[in-house]
Amino acid sequence: MDSSIILFFDLFGTMIFAITGAVKGIRNRLDLLGVLFFAITVGCGGGMIRDALIGSTPVAAFNDYRYFLICVITGLLCFILSPVAIGRWAIIVYCDAIGLGVFTALGVAKAAELGVSVVGQIMSGMFTAVGGGILRDVFSKEVPMVFTSDFYATASIFGALMYVILNNFTPLGGNALLFITAVFTSGLRIVAYRYHFKLPVARMHGEEKRR
Repeated sequence: MDSSIILFFDLFGTMIFAITGAVKGIRNRLDLLGVLFFAITVGCGGGMIRDALIGSTPVAAFNDYRYFLICVITGLLCFILSPVAIGRWAIIVYCDAIGLGVFTALGVAKAAELGVSVVGQIMSGMFTAVGGGILRDVFSKEVPMVFTSDFYATASIFGALMYVILNNFTPLGGNALLFITAVFTSGLRIVAYRYHFKLPVARMHGEEKRR
């Protein structure tokens, strides 16, 4: 697999999640430092969790200044453009979907390259994709979207599973697998959001009566 493609996916996913972190900070009325902190933490969080779990240490964000730089620039641009951009679109949802797809594909690919088991590859993809979002929501004092939203972690798991199947049973190359997995996962997340696909939620005793 082309290392430059992997690096591109990693930096691109970092930028996308940095946007969601910065936007969340702006909507929470944080100052510039708070917005940049959210951008850096959310942008780098998933990749750092992935690298720590699969033993790729020191983590990429500590070895390459470009991760930090991209997050800072992204955070500054979001802060400056917030009067005309933030709030007009569901920026977090759609950027999250793109980041979810990119980081799911990358997480599975990196784990596969290191010879991690199939289950480990799927978990690596999921943790890479949802790690930054969990940090963002926890810092915002909210229940993480991964536990409540329409097919969020579920989309990541399905995408990671598809990568594993295609990688083991088709002649597709690594770059094609990255692209297909990213598009499939992002598309599934967006469709689930638009049509409100949800996993079932347990009902508690007496819930029907209260309704």
